[in-house]
Amino acid sequence: MAYLVSSPFTLPTSKAVHLSSLSQKHYFLHSLLPKKSTPTNSKSSLRVKCAAIGNGLFTQTTPEVRRIVPDKSQGLPTVKIVYVVLEAQYQSSLTAAVQSLNKNANFASFEVVGYLVEELRDENTYKTFCKDLEDANIFIGSLIFVEELALKVKAAVEKERDRLNAVLVFPSMPEVMRLNKLGSFSMSQLGQSKSPFFQLFKKKKSSAGFADSMLKLVRTLPKVLKYLPSDKAQDARLYILSLQFWLGGSPDNLQNFLKMISGSYVPALKGTKIEYADPVLYLDSGIWHPLAPCMYDDVKEYLNWYGTRRDANEKLKSPNAPVIGLVLQRSHIVTGDESHYVAVIMELEARGAKVIPIFAGGLDFSGPVEKFFIDPVTKKPFVNSVVSLTGFALVGGPARQDHPRAVGALRKLDVPYIVALPLVFQTTEEWLNSTLGLHPIQVALQVALPELDGGMEPIVFAGRDPRTGKAQLFPLLLSITFLLFGKSHALHKRVEQLCTRAIKWAGLKRKSKTEKKLAITVFSFPPDKGNVGTAAYLNVFSSIFSVLKDLKKDGYNVEGLPETSEALIEEIIHDKEAQFSSPNLNIAYKMGVREYQSLTPYATALEENWGKPPGNLNSDGEHLLVYGKQYGNVFIGVQPTFGYEGDPMRLLFSKSASPHHGFAAYYSFVEKIFKADTVLHFGTHGSLEFMPGKQVGMSDVCYPDSLIGNIPNVYYYAANNPSEATIAKRRSYANTISYLTPPAENAGLYKGLKQLSELISSYQSLKDTGRAQQIVSSIISTARQCNLDKDVELPDESQEIPVKERDLVVGKVYSKIMEIESRLLPCGLHVIGEPPSAMEAIATLVNIAALDRPEDGISSLPATLAKALGRDIEDVYRGNDQGILKDVELLRQITEASRGAISAFVEQTTNKKGQVVDVADKLTSILGFGLNEPWVQYLSNTKFYRADREKLRTLFEFLGECLKLVVADNELGSLKQALEGKYVEPGPGGDPIRNPKVLPTGKNIHALDPQAIPTTAAMQSAKVVVDRLLERQKVDNGGMYPETIALVLWGTDNIKTYGESLAQVLWMIGVRPVADTFGRVNKVEPVSLEELGRPRIDVVVNCSGVFRDLFINQMNLLDRAVKMVAELDEPEDQNYVRKHALEQAQALGIGVREAATRVFSNASGSYSSNVNLAIENSSWNDEKQLQDMYLSRKSFAFDCDAPGAGMTEKRKVFEMALTTADATFQNLDSSEISLTDVSHYFDSDPTNLVQSLRKDGKKPSAYIADTTTANAQVRTLSETVRLDARTKLLNPKWYEGMLSSGYEGVREIEKRLTNTVGWSATSGQVDNWVYEEANSTFIQDEEMLNRLMKTNPNSFRKLVQTFLEASGRGYWETSEDNIERLRQLYSEVEDKIEGIDR
Repeated sequence: MAYLVSSPFTLPTSKAVHLSSLSQKHYFLHSLLPKKSTPTNSKSSLRVKCAAIGNGLFTQTTPEVRRIVPDKSQGLPTVKIVYVVLEAQYQSSLTAAVQSLNKNANFASFEVVGYLVEELRDENTYKTFCKDLEDANIFIGSLIFVEELALKVKAAVEKERDRLNAVLVFPSMPEVMRLNKLGSFSMSQLGQSKSPFFQLFKKKKSSAGFADSMLKLVRTLPKVLKYLPSDKAQDARLYILSLQFWLGGSPDNLQNFLKMISGSYVPALKGTKIEYADPVLYLDSGIWHPLAPCMYDDVKEYLNWYGTRRDANEKLKSPNAPVIGLVLQRSHIVTGDESHYVAVIMELEARGAKVIPIFAGGLDFSGPVEKFFIDPVTKKPFVNSVVSLTGFALVGGPARQDHPRAVGALRKLDVPYIVALPLVFQTTEEWLNSTLGLHPIQVALQVALPELDGGMEPIVFAGRDPRTGKAQLFPLLLSITFLLFGKSHALHKRVEQLCTRAIKWAGLKRKSKTEKKLAITVFSFPPDKGNVGTAAYLNVFSSIFSVLKDLKKDGYNVEGLPETSEALIEEIIHDKEAQFSSPNLNIAYKMGVREYQSLTPYATALEENWGKPPGNLNSDGEHLLVYGKQYGNVFIGVQPTFGYEGDPMRLLFSKSASPHHGFAAYYSFVEKIFKADTVLHFGTHGSLEFMPGKQVGMSDVCYPDSLIGNIPNVYYYAANNPSEATIAKRRSYANTISYLTPPAENAGLYKGLKQLSELISSYQSLKDTGRAQQIVSSIISTARQCNLDKDVELPDESQEIPVKERDLVVGKVYSKIMEIESRLLPCGLHVIGEPPSAMEAIATLVNIAALDRPEDGISSLPATLAKALGRDIEDVYRGNDQGILKDVELLRQITEASRGAISAFVEQTTNKKGQVVDVADKLTSILGFGLNEPWVQYLSNTKFYRADREKLRTLFEFLGECLKLVVADNELGSLKQALEGKYVEPGPGGDPIRNPKVLPTGKNIHALDPQAIPTTAAMQSAKVVVDRLLERQKVDNGGMYPETIALVLWGTDNIKTYGESLAQVLWMIGVRPVADTFGRVNKVEPVSLEELGRPRIDVVVNCSGVFRDLFINQMNLLDRAVKMVAELDEPEDQNYVRKHALEQAQALGIGVREAATRVFSNASGSYSSNVNLAIENSSWNDEKQLQDMYLSRKSFAFDCDAPGAGMTEKRKVFEMALTTADATFQNLDSSEISLTDVSHYFDSDPTNLVQSLRKDGKKPSAYIADTTTANAQVRTLSETVRLDARTKLLNPKWYEGMLSSGYEGVREIEKRLTNTVGWSATSGQVDNWVYEEANSTFIQDEEMLNRLMKTNPNSFRKLVQTFLEASGRGYWETSEDNIERLRQLYSEVEDKIEGIDR
């Protein structure tokens, strides 16, 4: 209990002994909270309301604990002060100041009441606030940055502003700052005035620079203003002095502040002489330690003091002790609300780490970080890791951030950077009871924003006490807490977790490479021997082999590493042709039950779901088995799976089960027996981060937190999946390092499609001759053989087609095959450390060049080429989509010219081996001479020779930059930085084609500021898609608009497109987002029916679990939007949201707002509908069972009227809303992931479910919007499935690319077929010919069949089983011979696997 030393009080001996004995034991956090209030004296008995009850908001705290009413018997004038603040650290300081004034002052009695801005969400509290203002003299506000609450404050104060004697608002949103009023000083012109003072406030936009200039100004301005005679100058001076007092924050400073303001501005005190002292100024930035005699401005002086400390043991003074840098907020130190900081400092020191705790008074910590953490002479850091306890971004706090500046400072520092959080908007009890965990606004401000700086590990280390609002020490110390006027509250177990992890990260900087232990963890999903080493787009074993070779060369101990990656697979799987269920995966360790229980403190918590250990998963009946293989100091282990994927009953549970004993044993082995210094999770993605627990801000009973324990977690994650990477970051504390997805290529044409293309060329050259009709007939019959008659209306081939119509028939077929040919597909699988060659990058560059980038002044290549012929590219796209032959042909020529020009450019920058050579030099020489620019040379021989050279040069300069990024290789480099305890630079995840800033890979992936979406550009794109969707549905639905659309919101899509699909929902219901001064979107307004020009469409929104975790603010926004529209007084035939809400309210006997619930997802801490698990593991009986899974897991609603309640089950409302759906809808936003590539898409598809719920039994239309190219399309689901099958599963270019990866490639083919069956099961939109063609490609071709069986027999067995299942479930009608052959093959491959086992 070392950290009690700094508190000046004595304890009764018995209690002190009691405390220290308790600190030795390990308690779960829940056990450290008061079950019942334990009165220490009558005044301070604790009564904590539980978050589950009350107003449904995030906090039930009340301003009454901040109200002081003076004794008025002395007949003194009363000064009433009302204040509103973001955090509660000012509460105790102000309370102490006012109590002291009331006790000692003889000129006035002070009444005070304070509100936390979050409390104003509650209507009753807001009414009390307005009432309090009615007779207040002074209003004070500070750090009010949440728009909807800022507007409430503004509305209330504005009413009383003229009557109030003084209004003081310190840094907040401009709307609130304009309320400032001190005598003649006002800020009502803020943002318009020319005076330097106001210009300074306008500078707020330049982030934290504002705070710094403001601090300088605060220091100097009062001295200048003192000598100016006017009242205005004196009032401005008092405002600046007020800010000094406020930033000084101590009870003395606040006491003098209140004396100054009330003496100067309260009429009742006019003429009374009130003495006040000048503000006590503290250092703007410096080093603070609770035991140090003063604050330090020089790190050398601080270290000298540290070396002479008498209370420190030798271990702490040793030059080998780890050094941890802490970043603190000055306001907590000066207001005396710092005991949570003290707890962290003492815990670190108790664990043998030195600390350098620095603070800053403003919101820019980058200067202090460089000044105090880096040796000015050697430029080396003094510290081994840094923990920010502020929870804010390094530069800019809650206002505007400057991430590049922060990254610059952290890069110089080059150590791991952890950002831990104190609770701001909730009390400890409320956070513990919340399934969401952290308040959404805190997630946006204090989790998402620090991630953009490269911050990791958002561990909640301090809580708030509902009565004092101050941080509390853990409740065992509550009695002491009240002796100290209710001081701070560190969460003991969380502080331990934070400190241990910070020291572990610091250890990576200090340990030698030969000693370091690394546990590489691979995944196996679904559980099958053929699936060990699953990861999206990654050749896992070749990548591990490449990483280990490199680490070995670098000095790590990787003893006994095999010669090839194939041998590595062999050794880990022990025998890759064995069954998974047999113990023929290599067993690295057998853990006895007793050992497991002693190593795993939470083992008993798992028994509720899995019974007593060892259970039957990863177990031989006696021991728990850890699968894997050790090479020197590197262990490669196989992460166990969820465990319930094969049990249909468990899949129906609405909440996910805990990890099983085998899963827990794996992580206990890695941490406590193998003693890993780091765990490296290899590829996207495992199941650790998706285990039950709070969404963000884990407590120590959340499974991801318990499982990862104290091990630093490094995680290779696909660059195009920032949303799930963010879940791994927040829930398993991962440093996520991005890897590239394989280079994309055009799908090309094959077999009959190629033949069709040749026939069309013949037609174009011979269409004016007598042979034209004959060629058209051949085109029609070949198109039929290729099953294109499902996509294009084809006339009978025998009938004579009028000359005028021939072009249209041919044009439509041509348009379809060009769509297939130009579709992008990732070829093969990526290997870490092997960047693509330049030629492999061409297709990616062509697609980058196809998008307009107005913000960079770049015109797309197709647009520039079309313009050279006097055409607008949008017209060409439109004509192509309608099948107008000349437009289809022109678009083909544009595409070909784009590829040619870019190939010519890339060839200039590569050597003979196809590798890019020094791009920079080559580019300079190319761009230096106009004439021999390779793209100009190429285009001069085409019809596009007149293309605008200036636009082309701008575009190709940009493409040159992109090419450098595509071929850069930093994936291995970043991993080694992380393993050496260095800083990994952050970067956005997403689609490299839309956002080339995703490149180069090897960055610590982050998402985006959740309040920044949807952007204006996203809203524009959304309108186009929604209008096309509604037009398409009208055509398919007899000219009627759909009344309701059921759709899905995905996390990754919304990050990549900056909220396009979110914006689509808003446009369907007819509202638009409104951004605040900082560009954050927390408000919507309805678009008038006149402007909309159509009815408002009702929606049923199913948010993925990942979207729910990342964008809970946006779920709140959507729910508010839908309810607002349901309450508009409009005709029901023009507002389907209102129409259905009124019907459903009547049917269910509930209010309209509740009936208008439309935003659904999983229960907190659960993900997916489990339909995918059931399909992948064949663990389902019939479609009804799949539909029940979907309903039971996806019917949890978010309610904007009770956001603190989290996700609440509302199955009845969900089902009723779905019964009105006329269409289902999803988005595809990137060429890498399509409908059959992953199981998520069908897992969220409610098409058959809606049909079963509708009274008329009608199947809804199912649509997919494809925004993967510049020419956005809305297709039916069946068209998209066909396109997917043609370009991937049945395309030799794709499957040969996969098979070149060997073992993993077979699995990829099997996965596509399984996902196709998934679509049959949820939507019935898969054509019979897809299965038929797949069977002839993979089964009837003897040579192919033998390759598959030999390369990965387990995955081949699953492929055969999937064909049999498709037939057995009625999705594929085929000949008895085909089925017989498949049955025969199944037993052959079974025998082969069993035979090898024997």
